[in-house]
Amino acid sequence: MKNYILLLALLVSAKAFAQNFKNEFGFRSENDAYLGMGQDRYYTNGLFITFRHAIRPNFHSTDIVKKTWEAEFGQYMYNAVSGSVRNISDVDRPFAAYLYGGAKINWFKRNESNFQAGFQIGTIGPDSKGREVQEALHRIVGFYTINGWQYQVNNEMGVNASFNFDKLLFRKNNNDFILNTSANLGNTFSGLGVGITYRTGALNPIFSSITTNSRITNNQSDTVKRESFFYARPSLKFVGYNATLQGGLFQKDKGPVVYTPNRLIFSQEFGLMYAKNRWSLNFGVIFQTKELKEQIKSLQYGTASIFYRFN
Repeated sequence: MKNYILLLALLVSAKAFAQNFKNEFGFRSENDAYLGMGQDRYYTNGLFITFRHAIRPNFHSTDIVKKTWEAEFGQYMYNAVSGSVRNISDVDRPFAAYLYGGAKINWFKRNESNFQAGFQIGTIGPDSKGREVQEALHRIVGFYTINGWQYQVNNEMGVNASFNFDKLLFRKNNNDFILNTSANLGNTFSGLGVGITYRTGALNPIFSSITTNSRITNNQSDTVKRESFFYARPSLKFVGYNATLQGGLFQKDKGPVVYTPNRLIFSQEFGLMYAKNRWSLNFGVIFQTKELKEQIKSLQYGTASIFYRFN
């Protein structure tokens, strides 16, 4: 009887300290104000709400160790070099927002590669509510009066697909390099991307890491350790189509101000990630080359996220 009680106590303790969770919910916010430089240009705000769930693994497969799906609702918002322009000639980047809902599914392999496929339905133009959101934000925090959304791109619904593939290239001690590739196809965004993520610190494999949003699991035998690391992510993107710059692909009247994008865009992201038990935190800064030759300055903004895991 004593042995049975001891065994039961050990099982309960193991379950309590395993800290494995199959659901995750959280927010990501992106804004150039996070850099503390008093600017409000181009990619001015992004807000994203995400729920993730780990699917019960197929134990007959020795290759795929984890599957997850996620649902997301979000909005990207853009203005010119300022959110308050004097007239249409000052609009060096179209005022635009993209409001969407979407879903993604992820497959994580034992060899530390993963594939993601996603689908979104959204809209640009006045229906995306960029003007209303930016005006409300500025009223709440006491910023300047907005002017320029009368020049935004016209309405168009968008159907967009995304595909991402990541692969561990090299790891030694507390340092590694991960290949990142992406493809987008749709009438709002189309293009290709490639980059490298460098991490240094307390790292997990990419099938159980905050890097790939894979700390959730439906297998209680998984070990998901604490993470804390610095990362750098240079990337190069080819732009096929961007409706926030060019207006709706299928619209004849695309808006009062639209531009042809630069086809190649380089960006560099630096940041810190931390994750333990139920919580994940991330803060990064992104520096990006100009989307248009007409832009007066390049892009720079910050990204912050917080996620909570539960069963």
